[in-house]
Amino acid sequence: ILAKHVKFDINKACKIILPKNCFRLSRICILLNYFHNFIDVISLLQVQDIPAPPALSQGLQEIWFPLRQTDSSSVDQLKRMKRDWVIPPINVPENSRGEFPQDLVRIRSDNDKNRSLRYSVTGPGADQPPTGIFIIHPISGELSVMKPLDREHISNFHLRAHAVDLNGNQVESPIDIVINVIDMNDNRPEFIHQIWNGTIPEGSKPGTFVMTVTSVDKDDPKTANGMLRYKIVSQNPESPTSNMFTINNKTGGIITVAAGLDREKVPQYTLIIQATDMEGNPMYGLSNTATAVIKVTDINDNPPEFTAETFFGEVPENRVNVIVANLTVTDKDQPNTPAWNTVYKITGGDPTGRFSVPTDPTTNEGLVTVVKPIDYEISRTYVLTVVAVNEVSLARGIHSPRQSTATVSIRVIDVNESPYFEPNPKLIKLEEGMQPESALTTFTAQDPDRFMQQTIRYTRLSDPANWLRIDPNTGRITTIAVLDRESPYVKDNMYSATFLASDSGVPPASGTGTLQIFLLDINDNAPHVYPQETEMCEKPEPNGINITALDGDLNSNAGPFAFELANRPSDIRRNWTITRLSGDIAQLSLKIGFLESGIYEIPIIITDSGNLPMSNTSYLRVKVCQCDHNGDCTDQQHIVAAGLGTGAIIAILLCIIILLILVLLFVVWMKRRDKERQAKQLLIDPEDDVRDNILKYDEEGGGEEDQDYDLSQLQQPDTIEPDAIKPVGIRRMDERPLHPEPQYPIRSAAPHPGDIGDFINEGLKAADNDPTAPPYDSLLVFDYEGSGSTAGSLSSLNSSSSGGDQDYDYLNDWGPRFRKLADMYGGSDD
Repeated sequence: ILAKHVKFDINKACKIILPKNCFRLSRICILLNYFHNFIDVISLLQVQDIPAPPALSQGLQEIWFPLRQTDSSSVDQLKRMKRDWVIPPINVPENSRGEFPQDLVRIRSDNDKNRSLRYSVTGPGADQPPTGIFIIHPISGELSVMKPLDREHISNFHLRAHAVDLNGNQVESPIDIVINVIDMNDNRPEFIHQIWNGTIPEGSKPGTFVMTVTSVDKDDPKTANGMLRYKIVSQNPESPTSNMFTINNKTGGIITVAAGLDREKVPQYTLIIQATDMEGNPMYGLSNTATAVIKVTDINDNPPEFTAETFFGEVPENRVNVIVANLTVTDKDQPNTPAWNTVYKITGGDPTGRFSVPTDPTTNEGLVTVVKPIDYEISRTYVLTVVAVNEVSLARGIHSPRQSTATVSIRVIDVNESPYFEPNPKLIKLEEGMQPESALTTFTAQDPDRFMQQTIRYTRLSDPANWLRIDPNTGRITTIAVLDRESPYVKDNMYSATFLASDSGVPPASGTGTLQIFLLDINDNAPHVYPQETEMCEKPEPNGINITALDGDLNSNAGPFAFELANRPSDIRRNWTITRLSGDIAQLSLKIGFLESGIYEIPIIITDSGNLPMSNTSYLRVKVCQCDHNGDCTDQQHIVAAGLGTGAIIAILLCIIILLILVLLFVVWMKRRDKERQAKQLLIDPEDDVRDNILKYDEEGGGEEDQDYDLSQLQQPDTIEPDAIKPVGIRRMDERPLHPEPQYPIRSAAPHPGDIGDFINEGLKAADNDPTAPPYDSLLVFDYEGSGSTAGSLSSLNSSSSGGDQDYDYLNDWGPRFRKLADMYGGSDD
């Protein structure tokens, strides 16, 4: 019965067996329900030591033999060999809370009946990292797990079982043990992003895809633990309906299910998305949430509308790039997008294209701008028709309303315009040489202000050569000097003058006009020789100099030229000859074979070919010199003649004189500056003078206050009164004794510098022989200046007056140093 039903439905087979109250078969049915495969059934029969019934053996014969070592000739008889070493995969639930160690399976060998065996396992989870998860009892062969397993960390383990005898000899071949970790629903779904952002255009139809949200579950995706289902929990705002969106419960795709998306009403929707495992079972499944933010993007479903039907503006005439009026519009679309940005177009009232309407990028206003000058005399008002559209076309089904068109009325303001000359410039052709006070032409200007009664006055603005004059009222131009085509102010036969025309408006306006005079050439310039200076050798080889002529007139009044030598002086034609080589070139040569060195001026008569030819006598300066074998001058005069003329030499001399004068002035200035510097040093404020210090002179005598000096000794000997001589007994030991004065040499008023040394030596000799000389205190005379003195003693000790009654104010005028004396002697006691 079991063999019949196990092929189709294991659960049904168990229901048939259980009512039989067969304990062993019920255990087999339960195990079948747990392992779900035929290999497990046979293996567990062997593990539980349940002999296979004949019917069961016969029914499972097709899967039993591959697992048994049987003889192919005896199919009907089942001969069991090493049935305990067929180990099916073991399924262990993760996160088990049972007591540990927890038995999994018992391993036995048929050889343990005859001898004692020892069992062991190897592999990851046993003796390899992670170690210590599985152990086996070495004697009983019971395989146990030591801790809870985590399928998300390791989903299965592959171990190998070994059986050896006590001597370590292998008695069985190692067998593989596969331990599968059965998944439990222990992980919540996790969204890849907590906030999902999506967009959808407004006005989208139902069924429009928005975005896809994704969540992951670490549990086994092949079981219900990892099978997720999505749903929308809430929508904010719930406008226009609460179910604007739906989500595919398996893929997480969000789509619209209702119409009415309008960005101007609801710019954004916020959805709370929930993901639940266990195929969305709310009772057993674990769930998590995320936020989906859906922004409604703008489409051009709102046309721009003017805020007024008519706009007004005014502009002065002849002004360009002026904003006349600002056109304002409203647009409900999203600002600063192509659906909101407005483009203004003039559809009427401006056939000549004098206006444009650019858009202000900030305010979206239309700026009516004048791009071409407007003439008040032509048109006083303009009425423009302006249409406002967006940068992108309106959405399908949306049409522009009447408010998208407006009228702009522009008034032109009359202003005083500048007079203008016509034509400008004005060209006239005249022959040069026209005499002063000759009338040339009338150059007048027009006033564009036809509606203003104004007068125009003319003035000369630019006349480089000062040749012309214009009448201020009529504009008649006359000459005030002779017109000369060869003037440096004439370029390519053209002379230009500018005139100013000013009206009488308030404020006055003015315009300029240019008169161009094309001067026709006349033969008014005589030719002259070129070059004016040249040189040749005393014995020229070849014996000739090529010359030409220059004429300021045009070719028709210039060459070809006729060259001839003047008749005077007479030696010119005797020594020289001139030959015409072409129309403009002639050759001057010597008639004689040798000419003495020197400078010769050869008069040459040159005549041009103009109508009424003009002749001129030009002097050619020829330097005749000694030459080397190359034909170059070798004497010193060549250098002077070639490089330095009389004017150059004079200029060089003047430069040298000016340089010497500058050097002299610089020396005088330096000496004067030194004197001023010395004078300034004398006038330094005594308080700032670093030289105001107390100087020590190593005086060893007593002070004036504690020593009794005979001040009369300071006078000349012949002026001492006889009664002033003290007796010898009361004279101080350090006083100067009274002896006749030695005769010191008298110094002349102006001794020769060479006599100063002799004078000093004589004075030294006299001092050495003087018995009254120091070491005591006395007056040492270094220079005798005569006897007697008309002045009294200058010593302050003999002064009978303190000087306080004298006026020292005049010292203030002598400078800073004397000002200090004035303060000391003329000031108060303080």
